[in-house]
Amino acid sequence: MIVLDRKKAPEFHQVDNIDFLNPESFLLNNSISLHTLTGGSQEIVKIDFIFNAGFWHQNQSLIANATNALIKEGSENYSAFEIADGIDQYGAFLQSDVSFDHASITLYTLNKHLEKVIPYFKEVICSPSFSEKEFNIYKNNALEKFKVNLEKVSFLARSSFMNEVFNEGSPYGRKLSIHDYENLSLKEVKQFYNDFYNLGNCEVIVSGNVSSTIVETIDRFFGQEVIAKKNETNKTTTQSSTNNKKIFIEKKDALQSAIRIGRQLPNKLHKDYYGLQIFNTILGGYFGSRLMKNIREDKGYTYGIGSGIVSLQNGGYFFISTEVGSDVTNDALKEIYKEIEHLQKEEVSLDELNLVKNYLLGQILKSCDGPFNMASLFENVHFYGLDYDFYNNYIKTIKEITPKTLLELGVKYFKQSDLTEVVVGKV
Repeated sequence: MIVLDRKKAPEFHQVDNIDFLNPESFLLNNSISLHTLTGGSQEIVKIDFIFNAGFWHQNQSLIANATNALIKEGSENYSAFEIADGIDQYGAFLQSDVSFDHASITLYTLNKHLEKVIPYFKEVICSPSFSEKEFNIYKNNALEKFKVNLEKVSFLARSSFMNEVFNEGSPYGRKLSIHDYENLSLKEVKQFYNDFYNLGNCEVIVSGNVSSTIVETIDRFFGQEVIAKKNETNKTTTQSSTNNKKIFIEKKDALQSAIRIGRQLPNKLHKDYYGLQIFNTILGGYFGSRLMKNIREDKGYTYGIGSGIVSLQNGGYFFISTEVGSDVTNDALKEIYKEIEHLQKEEVSLDELNLVKNYLLGQILKSCDGPFNMASLFENVHFYGLDYDFYNNYIKTIKEITPKTLLELGVKYFKQSDLTEVVVGKV
């Protein structure tokens, strides 16, 4: 009989590497790239059509958002209600999403119902109607939502921060106005769809319990379509910005001030990316971070504060985000900069570093749970021209990084003179 000593923590072992679900890649009959990640015991699949149709590719504000939102609102053969009802009745789920670089149309369905729901899925992707009625509803609703957001300090801080970090000329930093919503044109939406949602401008990722029948069905419905030449976007990469800027936007009735601090940083193709992620985690990337302990737990200035590093196809950025009481705004700013300065002058203790290492390794393992998550991991590196070695190299860096290296990264990338600060609130 084994007797457990409940006063002694169980042994644990750090992960060395991960056994990923390796993708199998195919070409449909019309040369569309399709990747499958097969795993799990449930008879369900997720089908992602991923287009190069994010904000980066638009020449006019809001076009990427509007196109992605309206694509589900009716087709040449079905109304929006008929599409939703046709998919819902089989327990399937359809969603669309758009980000800085990509747009996606996703279908979740039981394998046995794919034949029934894929005709609706094809209608959404290949034959959206973009009716004037649905467009006007979307436009009016989006404008009203934007007017509400203009009263929120967090929204104003976020949009102003991106604009200052990337500048107005970059699609990543374009600042919206009511004028943009009023000028939104259905003609431009249709043109964006024709340019960037053609099947020659996408890749398909299928995950779950994927059989040869699933692949054959997708090929039968989509592999016979005539595809246009891939549309190339003629934009230069974002220019690095390290000029210190301090922006204050007054909101006289605000009870809180929204704070955003950060700068452009290299994306995941850069050799320092792994170390920067570890540095960020210590600073503000998890609940036990230094910013949380100081600003929230010790000073009580905020309910929450965090930092992050975002990798984009044509750049990347670091940010610190919080909302604090208006009367403690300046004190909170001082404490934020003090925590950054500590990481530039004092090496992290081994106890703290080991805690963060275990946390990060645990997060990586958590992100590998199930074929859908594995598909996300694949997508996150595939479109950078990388493979799963990215994650194994990250694990290696986490396990081997030293306090000295983290201090050097802090000095190199986080000088206060290189950071942009945006505060929205009242004096």
